[in-house]
Amino acid sequence: MKKLMRLISALLLMAALTTGCAVNRATATVDPGARLDAVKTFHVKHHAPDERGIDKVIADNLRARGYQVTTGEPVPAGVDAVVTYVDKWFWDITMYMIELTVQFREPKTDFPLATGNSLHTSLTRKSPPEMVDEVLGNMLKEGKARK
Repeated sequence: MKKLMRLISALLLMAALTTGCAVNRATATVDPGARLDAVKTFHVKHHAPDERGIDKVIADNLRARGYQVTTGEPVPAGVDAVVTYVDKWFWDITMYMIELTVQFREPKTDFPLATGNSLHTSLTRKSPPEMVDEVLGNMLKEGKARK
């Protein structure tokens, strides 16, 4: 009986040590009244704590998709949507972006037109450009589906 208990304990310990926690989540929601298909120009606002230039990655990704994009302060008149974001970083051997949340906002009222989120823990981590591409792609795809 002692041998069996030791074996079970050893197997449980081995299972606990070799099992990792992997989370891979990407979501996008668009306000029912939002017309993302009419958006042609974006302004990306810099998130003050960001020291890694995620605003530039977002702006470059939107430009590559064919949109006109401005950055910096103040928000210029005439933009169709303002882009805000929050990036969260985590240490696991190296620093990596664990979560990115992006919002498209109505410039005059600051109302969120669309929100996208990407969460990848260490075992499913992606580079910042990959996470930006995932979030923006999901948001724009969800916006087109609402036509």
